[in-house]
Amino acid sequence: MTKKIIRDLGDGLILRRSSDDDAERLVEFNGNLHREPGTQEPEEHVATWVGDLMSGQHPTFDVGDFTIVEDTNTGEIVSCLCLISQTWSYGGVRFGVGRPELVGTHPDYRNRGLIRAQFDVIHGWSAGRGERMQAITGIPYFYRQFGYEMAITLGGRRIGYKPQVPKLKDGEEEPYRIRPATETDIPFVARLYGQGVGRYPVACVWDEDLWLYELAGKTRANYNGQSLALIEAPSGEPVGFLAHSPDLRNGHVSVEFYELESGVSWLAVTPSVVRHMWTLGEGWAEQDAKRELDSFVFWLGAEHPVYQAFDKRLPHTIGPYAWYVRVPDLPGFLRHVAPFLERRLENSLLAGHNGELKISFYRNGLRLVFDAGRLVEVEPWQPAPQQEGDAGFPDLTFLQLLFGYRSMSELDHAFADCWASGDKGKPLLDALFPRCPSHIWPIS
Repeated sequence: MTKKIIRDLGDGLILRRSSDDDAERLVEFNGNLHREPGTQEPEEHVATWVGDLMSGQHPTFDVGDFTIVEDTNTGEIVSCLCLISQTWSYGGVRFGVGRPELVGTHPDYRNRGLIRAQFDVIHGWSAGRGERMQAITGIPYFYRQFGYEMAITLGGRRIGYKPQVPKLKDGEEEPYRIRPATETDIPFVARLYGQGVGRYPVACVWDEDLWLYELAGKTRANYNGQSLALIEAPSGEPVGFLAHSPDLRNGHVSVEFYELESGVSWLAVTPSVVRHMWTLGEGWAEQDAKRELDSFVFWLGAEHPVYQAFDKRLPHTIGPYAWYVRVPDLPGFLRHVAPFLERRLENSLLAGHNGELKISFYRNGLRLVFDAGRLVEVEPWQPAPQQEGDAGFPDLTFLQLLFGYRSMSELDHAFADCWASGDKGKPLLDALFPRCPSHIWPIS
């Protein structure tokens, strides 16, 4: 097959698009590149993830969605990354997102701008797909170099150990049954998922094809694979669902998503969930003498109902990290999500607000115009060199406010050159952009 060369990078290096002929080499390259320091074994879970992406079965990923830097002198892949397209929502308003992932360069080829060259390409791909944002998980600082800001909560978990696993009384039967989900359960799971993410401003949108792929399309060892399970009441009626780890990893069993029907007690159901997960973990540990079960983890973001219901049995808290996000057309994004911002304003102390809000980013800015509580205009605005406008945000810090990662007061405290006027700027920004963490279960 003819290689789809995008650019000649010099020194025998070419930047090209992947094809199905690259599947095995991409699996090998990523498995070796992402292995644990000091080990010689490829990282099985990452390698399996790459294999699944390149299988042609993924609902939103094509085998040509990797960029590859190849050394034509050796024929080896020396750098790569990929773009996984998906749909997210902001207050229920949907938009396309491109997720760069599996970013890496062989150590011998680093510091040559290979990642930057590939980001330029996938940003173009993402724009061509009409995606309004890119989002990536990754190591501290690195992706700031490519126009990203850490601006949405990522992860956050509560951990319990064997002493915290509730015990049934002698003769007591398990009040809630947990079983693997089947294809016929997908409508129920999808509905509860939508209910659960309704508590967050930013969420990933899943359709039936994606649920089917999660249920049966991923290989068990996939780094991002989850097992779906139904929670049933004694009557057999479904009352909730779980997405949990398919095996024992790093000594723990983890729950990545957990939702119950409205009106069902988290306090009543959660003991059954924990006992079920612990039993699974013990079974997995018995199958492999190298692995030992030491904890159960609710990996459900910064805030979740189970944290309150099960507080005393989750003694260890690990706070959230952050998603890197890039919004190339900020005025366009704000115009797109205006219906949600208007709802927030309507439910605030500034309902029916009239006037303009000038936001300075120092080198450029935005002007927002409100009429009777409607956001009728969002346009670029050029501030003067001196402090001007109703609020100021250095660099990309405004994205932290936009996505609920930090409040205006928190940003004002953290950055000396981040500010909002008290008579109009701060009250309006507080109404439009309250601090509100999200828990995003992305398409992988």
